[in-house]
Amino acid sequence: MNSDTLKAFQKELTCSMCMNYFLDPVTIECGHSFCRPCLHLCWDETPNRKCCPECRAISEKPDFKTNITLKSLASLARQASAYYVNGSEEQICVSHKAQGLFSEVENDLLCGLCSESPEHVAHNHSPIQWAAEEYREYVALRKVMIKAEYQKMHLFLHEEEHLHVDAMEKEAKEIFRQLKENEFRMTQQKEGLKQMYRELTEICHRADVELLQDLENVLERTEFVQMQKPQSVNPELTSWCFTGILDMLNNFRVHNVLNQETISNCISLPEDVRKMIFGDDHHDTSGEPPRVQSFAAWGAQTFTSGRHYWEMDVPHSSNWILGVCKDSLISDTDITIDFEEASLLFSLKMNNHYFLSTNPPPLIQYVKRPLGKIGVFLDYDNGTVSFYDAEKGSLISSIVSSSFHSPLKPFLCLGSP
Repeated sequence: MNSDTLKAFQKELTCSMCMNYFLDPVTIECGHSFCRPCLHLCWDETPNRKCCPECRAISEKPDFKTNITLKSLASLARQASAYYVNGSEEQICVSHKAQGLFSEVENDLLCGLCSESPEHVAHNHSPIQWAAEEYREYVALRKVMIKAEYQKMHLFLHEEEHLHVDAMEKEAKEIFRQLKENEFRMTQQKEGLKQMYRELTEICHRADVELLQDLENVLERTEFVQMQKPQSVNPELTSWCFTGILDMLNNFRVHNVLNQETISNCISLPEDVRKMIFGDDHHDTSGEPPRVQSFAAWGAQTFTSGRHYWEMDVPHSSNWILGVCKDSLISDTDITIDFEEASLLFSLKMNNHYFLSTNPPPLIQYVKRPLGKIGVFLDYDNGTVSFYDAEKGSLISSIVSSSFHSPLKPFLCLGSP
């Protein structure tokens, strides 16, 4: 057989998708043949339209039987190719002759005489070509199986995403409805109080006897106006667990991110953060930036690239700040943080109510405050910092920056219990 004829023969036994000899070949309706795994992977990418990858003809029947003849010819061609390539470097048994058998127990190559020795006679053996062909088909099948499992997971996560978004929208609508109802009640109460004020002013100018006669009626109407008082509304949204999120985050886990030495000191707060914590009525007459007594610890490691995840435990503190920042400026009496270059999560307690906020800029997060560990995920290269409830595997918030330009350190500040 001349070289041109051999090349043409090899081409007919080659899959046009993977450019290798056919593995488990199937011939579809238009007459073209492909490896079954290659065809399935191609069609999985366009599940709604199954057409020939070569001529684009639509295929009405997606399931095809293996082309036995083509499979046998491809196997022979593969063996012949291996023979021509490796013939000059054939492995020789030191004691006997060419190794032509594969031991399935020891995953090793043997010659015929070695396979009959007491050490190997009880093991299963098969010709190298058969074993290689079997493993090729298994790898191809395994590839399809893994691809299918990932597609199932993608579908499941897509359905879970829609479920969570729909549930959140329903919660939000209910909260908005309650707020609207409260707004209506407050308007009613406001008008009722105005009317009551006018009537009480008028009654005060009446004679004593007439005033006392109307007293009971006035008290009843006062109670009715008080009943119009709006009910409190909890604006917190449910934090849904993300399937597999903790497994993914733990791939980037770093340990002992904080220095063991804890600093007892005062932390300086910028004006917008101070207002968020204390409100507009809290002023420092000295003109100096407000300082809050705290216990602070910062990173034992500095991050300049990559993705990193760590967890911080803050179970006994009502007020805390954690996240990442540039190197803190530490003095004997003060800790100064550049909040413009920091990505932080605050837990604050006001009027016996806890709430969470992120910075920068200060933004209240309407989710339930975690009671255990907080997970922090830094994606330096993409400029994002995400905070998670590590006990539930739910997202608290993500802070997206355009990019990071400075080395970042983990930071934790604990306020009063």
